[in-house]
Amino acid sequence: MDTTPSPRKPRVIVVGVDGSDRSIAALKLAAHLVPLAGDVIEAVTVWQYSVGFGAYIPTEWNPDELAEAALDRALSAAFKDEPPCPVERLVLKGTAAQVLIDESRKASMVVVGSRGHGGFVGLLLGSVSSAVAERSACPVLIAHGTLQLPEGEPSATQPLTVPA
Repeated sequence: MDTTPSPRKPRVIVVGVDGSDRSIAALKLAAHLVPLAGDVIEAVTVWQYSVGFGAYIPTEWNPDELAEAALDRALSAAFKDEPPCPVERLVLKGTAAQVLIDESRKASMVVVGSRGHGGFVGLLLGSVSSAVAERSACPVLIAHGTLQLPEGEPSATQPLTVPA
């Protein structure tokens, strides 16, 4: 009987990134959580064809390249020079909620920013964070407010502030 322990699969924290201030805050928050819940951040940016295009899709339009550029900008905004932990980049076609739910199957946690829609607007538009929280295969953290670290607590990233 072989008693050699099998190698542990890396724990992945999936972060939904759309370039908004809240998704950048979610990236920062995930970096703080890596020591507790993960080994690597998987930054996920999602794109889909607009219904407005109909059957016509402009040939010069490359949504993968645009999404890659948006992800680059978000990672740069979150971590300036270098992320404090390993970050895998993933750009996928689909709806944001469904892609993040699918990715949650291999994750230890999903972190998403809150868009702040409430009341009637929230009911009309729905919400990626609500859908992911409801149907994820792992715990979901929705980034709200400001992360407060105790005085003297080492921080993996710069202070985290989420817009109100």
